[in-house]
Amino acid sequence: MDEGLLGEEANLKSCMEDWNELNKEFTQLEATHDHYKKTLENLWDAQKKCLSGIAHQRYRTKQISDKMNRLKDTSKPETHEALKQVRLEMLHRKSQFREMEEFLPHKNGIYLSIILGSVSVSLLNKEDKYAYKHNYETFKATVSYFSMALSLILLFVSEYRWLDAVLHFLLVWYYCTLTIRENILMVNGSRIKGWWVTHHFISTVCAALTLIWPDSYTYKSFRGQYSLFSCYLSFLYIVQFFYQKGALYRLRSLGQRHEMDITVEGFMSWMWKGISFLLPLLFAGYFFQLYNAYVLYRLSQDSQCKEWQVLFLAIIHLILSVGNITTTLKVVFDKLKPDISYRRQQLRNKYRFNSNLKKDM
Repeated sequence: MDEGLLGEEANLKSCMEDWNELNKEFTQLEATHDHYKKTLENLWDAQKKCLSGIAHQRYRTKQISDKMNRLKDTSKPETHEALKQVRLEMLHRKSQFREMEEFLPHKNGIYLSIILGSVSVSLLNKEDKYAYKHNYETFKATVSYFSMALSLILLFVSEYRWLDAVLHFLLVWYYCTLTIRENILMVNGSRIKGWWVTHHFISTVCAALTLIWPDSYTYKSFRGQYSLFSCYLSFLYIVQFFYQKGALYRLRSLGQRHEMDITVEGFMSWMWKGISFLLPLLFAGYFFQLYNAYVLYRLSQDSQCKEWQVLFLAIIHLILSVGNITTTLKVVFDKLKPDISYRRQQLRNKYRFNSNLKKDM
């Protein structure tokens, strides 16, 4: 019994010593947490001051720029030089503002405000931004693999309508999620803009209309073509993903692209080296979509067509196709302009040289 009591006392003493030691650690934890709260409050104050300061700088810069624009032309060269120098400094200052804002919280756009409310989606360090961007790219590639596999199955299995619904629902969910993720990326400095953002909103509507299209004569007539189109589109996205991923990595290493630039479904100016590889594949997909619009329009004129979705889908496929073709052609033509101007200048110089040579002879 005495040995048992001694053992219990030893255990009790050990427990009390452990608890007292833990109390000391907790006191230190409380102090650290208080310091963290004060640091957080100071951080919020600093963020507000920075945002207010940048807004003030932009406002004053605009005022000065307006005054400079109202100045009458003067023949004094020193005045022209001074104004030119100030304008150059203003351009540099604007780029400095953008660099500062990368580490400050941004307001959500209208779309994110409707979906998420006032929840802040700003990522304030480069590691978090890069991780989110990498997750976005992985998400696109993964869904493309699933979409291609499902489309291949649908090409050979036609008796199960629910399989079609799985593919259509996957595409609705994919494009909805993509629009939200892209808007979060744009808040955090990504430069995806213009048609490719609009393209995903329209694609969401297209996939939703296909999902609710009844299993009718028109649906069965178009089903095989749509499955083949979905399969090709997924294949095209995967090919683009791997090509653009490598191109972006190379350009970022050279300091020629922004860290938050992402892969897109279309053709961008920085993909110029892949023109002979990517453009034929892209235009094949765009003209396939144009053919979809034509077939859907013909089906909408069929006497057996009773579904309103057919004509609407024809219009949407036409808009997507024309938008993709015109946007890609614009990028190509804009890129070709400097090359054409350079070649014209070379021809002019060559013509002048030959003319001068003949005169000398």
